[in-house]
Amino acid sequence: MSTTRTLGEPPAKPLKVIKTDAEWREQLTPEQYQITRQHGTERAFSSPNFDSKLKGTYKCVCCGKPLYRSEAKYESGTGWPSFFEPIEPEAVNAFEDRAYGMVRTEIRCADCDAHLGHVFPDGPPPSGLRYCMNGHALVFDED
Repeated sequence: MSTTRTLGEPPAKPLKVIKTDAEWREQLTPEQYQITRQHGTERAFSSPNFDSKLKGTYKCVCCGKPLYRSEAKYESGTGWPSFFEPIEPEAVNAFEDRAYGMVRTEIRCADCDAHLGHVFPDGPPPSGLRYCMNGHALVFDED
């Protein structure tokens, strides 16, 4: 994880992709918008790619930034696409999330600030982390 901040703080580096709310609504499906721009969570096992075994790259649905490789994807049993590491540490930003009476670490796209999911310290080696992502926040490019 590249950085940890409290929700509401500006990103450490300027965002590369900035759009108005109206532009995001026009570009994204209602579900993609609710998840990525309003910090929503899809239902478990509802993602189009939670159980995909194809080789390729998972990218941000909002801006196309490469985020995760299929080689880092594993079956966590949670019903969401899970990865043990991002494609590079700088691909995502981490924020403290205290919503719903819990303390979690939220993961957002480093280029457009899209909410992607959360990271938990219960993943497999080599990182011991579980990046639990909303599949509707990702697009998949097969190799």
